[in-house]
Amino acid sequence: MDSLADLDARVCRCTACPRLVDWREEVGRTKRAAFQDWTYWARPVPGFGPADAPLLIVGLAPAAHGGNRTGRMFTGDRSGDVLYQALYDVGLANRPTSVSADDGLELLGVRVTSPVHCAPPGNKPTPRERDTCRPWLVQELTLLRPTLRAVVVLGAFGWQAALPAFAEAGWTVPRPRPVFAHGTRVSLGGGLDLFGCFHVSQRNTFTGKLTPEMLRDVLRRAGEAAGLPVRTAGK
Repeated sequence: MDSLADLDARVCRCTACPRLVDWREEVGRTKRAAFQDWTYWARPVPGFGPADAPLLIVGLAPAAHGGNRTGRMFTGDRSGDVLYQALYDVGLANRPTSVSADDGLELLGVRVTSPVHCAPPGNKPTPRERDTCRPWLVQELTLLRPTLRAVVVLGAFGWQAALPAFAEAGWTVPRPRPVFAHGTRVSLGGGLDLFGCFHVSQRNTFTGKLTPEMLRDVLRRAGEAAGLPVRTAGK
């Protein structure tokens, strides 16, 4: 794989998981009432952000009526509303909203990806689907390696999926493997720090398990570790 653009193009053509292919395409046909005038993407969703990003954010999988509709990670759903607002607040995005792939949003030194690239039923990929998709993440990490300095992993599923991928991509993952926790920071050697953060799911944000300030704090710490200029609280 020569470039992230090549990788993204190949990700978009993947049909390796029959259950996910059937689901993403069915959702694209039936749609949600509010989006009946949309032509759904209904394919695997590639990563989003610059190819030389020093900071990577790893989620779970595209939402059925979010990324599966718009074709861009965390775009067009409530989770994305929270994530991109926080990135804007700390100076890592040029605008606070993400509604469509052509809305002008630019991430500043940040790339967003997920360990599963297709929307899964019930937002729950199977372990086999997670493992089948892992080579894409390994290749993405390998291509990002020259500039990558920090990674924020959203949620325990992403954490469990990401650690083996980092090991396969050549980083040293401590043994026993670090346990996921919000705010945890783990060095993988080679100048790379891994940060844990509760997922920006509606369940977490609506209940207050993850507040905007908690998210901004992790993003600031990770941005600083990546050498990015971040906006501090109150500025």
